[in-house]
Amino acid sequence: MTKLRAALSSPGISAIAEVKRRSPSAGDLRPSARPADLARAFERSGAAAVSILVDERFGGSVEDLREARAATGLPLLAKGFFATESQLDEMREAGADAVLLLLRDLDDRAASRLQAHARGLGLDALVEAHDEEELRRAVRVEADPIGINARDLSTFRIDRGAQLDLVERAPRDRVVIAESGIEHRGHVISAELSGATAVLIGSALMRAGDPGDALRRLMARPVTKACGLTREEDVIAAHEAGIDLAGFILAPSPRSVERPLPVPEPMLSVAVVVDSEAPRSDLVQAYGRENGHRSREARLLRGERDVARVLDLPYGGDDPEHLPHAARVARSERVVLSGRLNPGNVAHAVATVRPWSVDAARGLESSPGIKDADAMRAFVANARGATS
Repeated sequence: MTKLRAALSSPGISAIAEVKRRSPSAGDLRPSARPADLARAFERSGAAAVSILVDERFGGSVEDLREARAATGLPLLAKGFFATESQLDEMREAGADAVLLLLRDLDDRAASRLQAHARGLGLDALVEAHDEEELRRAVRVEADPIGINARDLSTFRIDRGAQLDLVERAPRDRVVIAESGIEHRGHVISAELSGATAVLIGSALMRAGDPGDALRRLMARPVTKACGLTREEDVIAAHEAGIDLAGFILAPSPRSVERPLPVPEPMLSVAVVVDSEAPRSDLVQAYGRENGHRSREARLLRGERDVARVLDLPYGGDDPEHLPHAARVARSERVVLSGRLNPGNVAHAVATVRPWSVDAARGLESSPGIKDADAMRAFVANARGATS
């Protein structure tokens, strides 16, 4: 397996961090960027690979690639507008492990020819698609990895919804990378739950005061969920505390609401239902019924597709095997861990289970349905501190 694909094939979602001095759509981002310093910072912060813009329109050059190569052992993706074999030869000589091929600029014959030449050089060819027809073409030319770009390169407009739909349609046996417009943790989570193997993050890192720390915060796990939100002011407090998923209970409960409340863009809304249909929401946490109450387990759904397994305690009961069982499941499945979690016990739960997400309701309250901002901040800090 070639170096980039191998780096992106580990469980969970990976990050390709990009060195980009300027953008045609946004202008200067980090004109004084030093590729070697950034590559080292991204490696320390957990990037799986580094993307280097080598085109002068982005303030880049082939020398940037050479400098990054001297500074890191991570796979390097050379990004430019490549159309000839000699350009790929130059990128390989400068230290690239992968090159970008834009289907917007290449017909199928040229794309196949350049992919074959890249393979001969030991390079991955990241074949980029922007719309449904280009995705069909990428599949037809047997591209792997496939990049799905949210940005229309003619208008520079971002359409994240269309991107996620294309990510979801891409073959599951390919490495699929969501590119462009990744600004918040919610964007990373949405890409992951749509089926992306990795996200490519550029402008958000280049604008940050500390690009390495920004990358670490964007990719930190576990995902945190505050459930049983009933007031708009608590939604805002949850967002400010760093909560990722806002849970709204649409079943009889002291914490129930008629419909999900609006959430800020970085957050995702989760409708929690028991044996019933859910209103439109980013995600649905669907319980069945057992003995007249909610079932112990639930499915986390994005549209019609299962994206995670929710492991909870029995309704009104306890189980000393809850965490050991969840730890076994989490080795092979995406797990949302629930069941009396609070700021005091979440670090132990995360260290034991290594879940994808942790979900708390009563443990974050000052009274039923009323959230405590300090408890939510401590919950996030303790959950993420357990994996740092």
